[in-house]
Amino acid sequence: MADEKDGGSGSIRRRSWDPVVSTVELELVGLAFSGLVALAGWPFGWLPDTSLVGLVTGLIAIGPAAELYRGADPPRRLAVVAALLVLATVRLLVAAAVNWAFPALADPGVGILVGYLVALPIGVAVLAWFLNRANVD
Repeated sequence: MADEKDGGSGSIRRRSWDPVVSTVELELVGLAFSGLVALAGWPFGWLPDTSLVGLVTGLIAIGPAAELYRGADPPRRLAVVAALLVLATVRLLVAAAVNWAFPALADPGVGILVGYLVALPIGVAVLAWFLNRANVD
């Protein structure tokens, strides 16, 4: 029941929130991978930087957005621009909130990392919404 038939064309459409759920699941996989790397490096005095954790997690979690983009019809520019603007805005707002709420954190990059992890599924949701809207019109 995860997929539903499209009205007569025979193509199968996924629910619009499936890529968001997949993105969150892949983010958790990326964070687990980064945690394992940190545990392996900790006895040797090496811990991953927050920007490296964000990069690895983002690369692992980008799959659903790439599938959405690849499966969409050609007018995709507005959807990508909207998703990137939402991603940047939410990332900065959450980073500011985390830095304000937890000023004692030694690394200010933690706020940016948390903002990125929160903003990535929201950006995918906006991308899916714009692409679905473009397909309906």
